[in-house]
Amino acid sequence: MTFNRVLCLAPLALVAAPAAAADRPPTPAERTQIERVLTEAGYVRWDGIELEQDDGRSYWEVDDARRADGSVWDLKLAPQTYAIIRTDRED
Repeated sequence: MTFNRVLCLAPLALVAAPAAAADRPPTPAERTQIERVLTEAGYVRWDGIELEQDDGRSYWEVDDARRADGSVWDLKLAPQTYAIIRTDRED
């Protein structure tokens, strides 16, 4: 790879790095709070929980949250309060 090509690609790496660094699993304390909110809202199990960032806004994403009736949902929770701010039913 030539030096000029490296110089052209370097800014792309700087832009991509913050986005990759934003996604992270919850700490044990955060997980406890999130799981309490999910349980109180009627969810009985879920797959992944991850802090996501989209357009500069952070939120907790919960994949495949299941209710007792078998319905499956993807959820977004507020980053500080853990309140459920969006629900999308999976088909």
